[in-house]
Amino acid sequence: MSSVPFTVPSLAGEVSDAVVKVLDSGWITTGPQTSQFEQEFADYLGAAHVVAVASCTSGLELSLRALGLPPGSAVLTPSLTFCGAINAILHAGHRPVLVDVEEDTLVPGAGTVAAAAGRVDAAAMVVQNQGGYPVDVAALADAAGLDRTRVVEDAAHGPGAARDGAPVGSASFAACFSFYATKNMPIGEGGAVASSDREFADRVRAMRLHGMSKDSWRRYLPGGSWRYDVRAVGLKANMTDVQAAIGRAQLAALPGWQRRRAEIVAAYDAALAGLPGLTLPQRDLAGITHAWHLYQVRVPDRDAVSAELEEAGVATSVHFIPAHRMTAYREILGAEECASVPVTERIAGELLSLPLYPGLTADQVDRVVSALTGALRSRG
Repeated sequence: MSSVPFTVPSLAGEVSDAVVKVLDSGWITTGPQTSQFEQEFADYLGAAHVVAVASCTSGLELSLRALGLPPGSAVLTPSLTFCGAINAILHAGHRPVLVDVEEDTLVPGAGTVAAAAGRVDAAAMVVQNQGGYPVDVAALADAAGLDRTRVVEDAAHGPGAARDGAPVGSASFAACFSFYATKNMPIGEGGAVASSDREFADRVRAMRLHGMSKDSWRRYLPGGSWRYDVRAVGLKANMTDVQAAIGRAQLAALPGWQRRRAEIVAAYDAALAGLPGLTLPQRDLAGITHAWHLYQVRVPDRDAVSAELEEAGVATSVHFIPAHRMTAYREILGAEECASVPVTERIAGELLSLPLYPGLTADQVDRVVSALTGALRSRG
C-alpha cells in the first residue's frame, strides 16, 4: 500500500453500535431506519423530500424514468463524468448528447450547454457537480431551453456544496447523491434522490421497489395487508436499514469532515501555488461553497507524473476518463458526437486527483506536495 493512499473512508465512532442495534431489531431491509435517514438527510439539505436508493446511479435512472420522457429522448450530459451517469441514461431508454465543460470549473457552462442543445431537440439534462463544484442549475436549464423539472442533478460529489447559501439539492426538482465508499459521506454503497416535488418523489419511492404501491415494512406493520399494486415498472434499488443506520451516524459527522477537507485544500493551495505547469482547482468564487470531494489539478505529462508520485508512495487517481473515449459509448454515440467536446478532449490527459479525505495528516499532505513538486520541477 502507498504511504499516502488516494482515499481512506471516514467512519463515525457510532457506526458499529448503530449497525448492531439494527441487527438486533429483527428488521434489516428498508424500514424505520431508512425512513429516519431520509428525514435527517432532507433536514441537512433543506430539501422537501428525500428518497433513499441503492446508489447514485440507480437514483439517476429512477429520476429519468420518473420524468416520463418519450423513449429515445435526447438527454444532455457532460462527457467528463462517471460511466454510471451515461449508463443511467441508456438504461432509462434514452440517448446521451454530450456537453463540453468550461476549462476553469470542469463543469458545463451556459455556452457549452447552449451549443449542445442547438444540435438536438433535448428533452432533459443531467448536470454534474464535478469534484464538488456546484453548478448553476437555473442558468444551465435556461441555456438548454428546459424547465427545471427536466433537469436531474448528479450530486454524487455534492454533499457540503452550496450556491448563494443554498445547499446542493435544497430546491432541486431531482438531485441524486452518492454514499459510495470514496464519497464525502461514505456508507459503502447507497444513494439518495432529493426533490422539491412530492409527486415526483413518490414516483421515485415506488419505482425503487419494482413500482410496488407498498413496501414490505408497510405491508407487515400491525394492521397492514399483503395486498399491493404495481402502477409503473420500476427497479430493485432500495436502501437497507443497515445502510441507513450507518448513514445516520455518518451524517452527524459530516460537518466536521467537511471542515477538515477545507483545511487540507487550504494547505494544498498554499504549498502548490506557483509551481511550473500546474493548474490548481478554481475556488473562492462569489456565492460558491465547494464540497471538495476532489482536489483536481492539471499537469503536463499526466501519466508520467502520476507514475512518479506512485514511486514516491503517493497514490493518485483521474476523474474521469471521458465518456467519448470509452469503446462502448463511442460505438453508440458515433464519431461526430464524440468530436463535439474539444475542451474535454484537450484537458482529459491533464487531470490528476490528489489525495483528499478527512484522515489525511499534515505529514501526508507534505509528502504529496513534495512528490508533486519534485515531479514538476524535473520537467521545468
